[in-house]
Amino acid sequence: MFNKLHKRAKIMLGVFLVFIIWMLFFDENSYLTHRELDKELNKLETSNDYFEKEIDKDNKVTKELENPKTLEKFARETYKMKKENEEIFLIEFDTLPK
Repeated sequence: MFNKLHKRAKIMLGVFLVFIIWMLFFDENSYLTHRELDKELNKLETSNDYFEKEIDKDNKVTKELENPKTLEKFARETYKMKKENEEIFLIEFDTLPK
């Protein structure tokens, strides 16, 4: 009788080990798959933080551009816009040594 229980215990242990190995490496929800997905999730969270900071920065700029004087300054500096009857001279410096 002890021999039969011993055989059953070995069989159950073998089945359990095969199940564990299957779940860790071969199943579609395996440990390896979860590890890859966690890495991708961390990358996405990092990029999400970056874009949230960029959105906050852009919201500040948008808020500042509600002021007409700030808007005019931004348009002049960024897009080289000018008023009527006004001339603009752009001076570019060559920074490369000769």
